Amino acid sequence: MMAVIVPEEKSAAGQAPRRTAPRSRRRPLVLGTLAVVAGVLVWAGVAALGWVENLPTPLAVADKAGEMAADGTLATDTLASLRRVFLGYALGVVVAVPVGFLMGWYPAVRAVVEPYIQFFRTIPPLALIPLTVVLLGIGELPKIAVICLASFMACVVSSFQGVVDVDRTLINAARVLGASNRVLFTRVVVPASTPFILVGMRIGLGASWATLVAAELIGAQEGLGYRMQKASTWFEMDTIFVSLITIGVLGLLMDRLLLLAERRLTGWQERR
Repeated sequence: MMAVIVPEEKSAAGQAPRRTAPRSRRRPLVLGTLAVVAGVLVWAGVAALGWVENLPTPLAVADKAGEMAADGTLATDTLASLRRVFLGYALGVVVAVPVGFLMGWYPAVRAVVEPYIQFFRTIPPLALIPLTVVLLGIGELPKIAVICLASFMACVVSSFQGVVDVDRTLINAARVLGASNRVLFTRVVVPASTPFILVGMRIGLGASWATLVAAELIGAQEGLGYRMQKASTWFEMDTIFVSLITIGVLGLLMDRLLLLAERRLTGWQERR
């Protein structure tokens, strides 16, 4: 018998169907780029028309950024701020995640610790700056401590909520199958809580950068926040804008890295 060869189906135009995934991935990038360009154009227009007093133009800010990069000021300030944010943020997250898990898994720990968490959550980290100066001095430690507290408070609540919101059906099913407490915790509770933890980490990252400027008022001699405060004394608006934009870009890049980690660690989760 002769084999019957079935022709491959083609689209109405006689061509194989095209993949639309790359195009759908490029669309947010294109829209984001257009949004940035539009924002810069609006900024330039407002500065040129003089609607906002002392507002520097994008070109003036770019020139100032080039000067600060050439003399090393921008790199020095950026590295100093990055070091403080990274240390404070990392320490806050490392402490917050275990505390959140303990609060969510053990009711006794929750009863003891939660009142303190809720009490200190109502106190802005910036309000504790005078206290940290008195207790820790004016070195690097008080700056890192304030940033650590800001990230801790944002992350501990989300970690705790992630453990509390684990589906009881999953826990009961694992126990019926004979899972030990260690297996139950590592294979069920931790994966189910990961999305909550990553959301808390993103919020904590924003809180860390928001606290940085005030933290660098504590006897700092370098840093983006310090540079902005010094520039405001002499009304150097272009320097202030360079520091602001640098903080925004660094925060955005770190947030994108957390988003990438979230997609890799929670690939099982349905997305819109």
